[in-house]
Parts: sequence; C-alpha cells; structure tokens
Amino acid sequence: MPQKIRYDGNACLRAQEEIGPMTDIKPVPAATVVLVRENAVDTTLEVLLLRRNSKLVFHGGHWVFPGGRVDAADFAACSTGLEYQAARKAAVRETREEAGIALQEQRLIHVAHWTTPPSLPRRFCTWFFVYPLTEAVAVEVDNDEILEYRWITPQQALQEAQQELLILPRPTKVTLQDLQAHRTLAELVPAVTESNIRVFPEGSVYYQPQQMGCSEPE
Repeated sequence: MPQKIRYDGNACLRAQEEIGPMTDIKPVPAATVVLVRENAVDTTLEVLLLRRNSKLVFHGGHWVFPGGRVDAADFAACSTGLEYQAARKAAVRETREEAGIALQEQRLIHVAHWTTPPSLPRRFCTWFFVYPLTEAVAVEVDNDEILEYRWITPQQALQEAQQELLILPRPTKVTLQDLQAHRTLAELVPAVTESNIRVFPEGSVYYQPQQMGCSEPE
C-alpha cells in the first residue's frame, strides 16, 4: 500500500540537537529490520534486540535491531538495481546472518528512513522495516559481531535504557516509542502499513522514494 512521508519535526529536531549539524560525508545505504512478535502469556508485543560487540566501531556495545549495509550483491539481486529493492534484499540477508532467522521479503513493511550523523565514525542512510512474526523462530547469533539477544517489550527496553542498563541508538529508541502504543499484531500491522514514513533529517536528500524504487507516496 502506498505510504505518505512523515517529516517528524519534533523527533528530528530533538535528534539533531543531540548530534549536531550534518556534514558532506556521503552515507552508505543500509537496512534494519524490527522483528515483532506477540507474547501469548500477557498479550503484549516484543521486539528482537541484538547486542553488538563492544569492539565494533559503529554502535559497539549497543542494543540494536538486526541490520547492516546494503552490499553490491543485494543490488545485483534486484531486477531494477534500485536502492529500495536492494535494501529489502539486505534486510533479509542481514537478519539471516546476524540472528539466523529466514524472512519472507514480501512481509517487510517500510516505516522509516534515518541518516546517521557525522559525529559517529560511520554514516549510513538506513531503511527501517517492521516484520510481524506470526510463527515461532529460533535466534542464533554469531558470537562475533553479535554477542547476545533479547526478546523484550518496547516499554521494558525504553525503561532499561532510561536506567542506563542498556544503550539504544537514537533511531532504535524512537522506533520503540512508536511501537509501545500497540499490544497485538492485528493492531500493529495496519497501523504501520497505513502510517506516514518517519524521515530524519527532514528533507533528507538521501531519501528520494520514487527515484529509489519505493512506492510513490500518496
């Protein structure tokens, strides 16, 4: 379903104040997947978070969603060779490599696009996707880049971040804030499918959905 672009001024302004002005360093395309499942015991939603090795330059020691850069092979696997389709391929591949979970590409729901600020040692322009899990999956981390995983509610993750028990990158934190209002997949899926796309920074030149092969916003 076509989606509208949401330039969330308040969220973007807060993030920009935290990280400072952008530079001319060109970011690398990347993809991130927010895997969401229902907890059958207390009817809440849980997301999969992975703890990155603290020795890694980019977000070392942080808790993140599965994801990574879009490789040349991801572009080659697309019939169009455009970035959006390549990002979807990368989302599936990275989730398999980092968490051992096989995804169906057609179930990815595009929800956001974030460009990394220059204050960090790496810059990425990242396509964010939500993936609703309706079946049980086994998580297997590589114990190299990823050392640990947790299924956790957005509320609990945000609380632990506030208590400094875990570290969340800004895009991860904002995504969790967006998800915490929902309690079931039946409620979440139509909400994220029909909602606007969160874009940071506002008017990003690295997010041109129509030119990049994404469905044209209404």
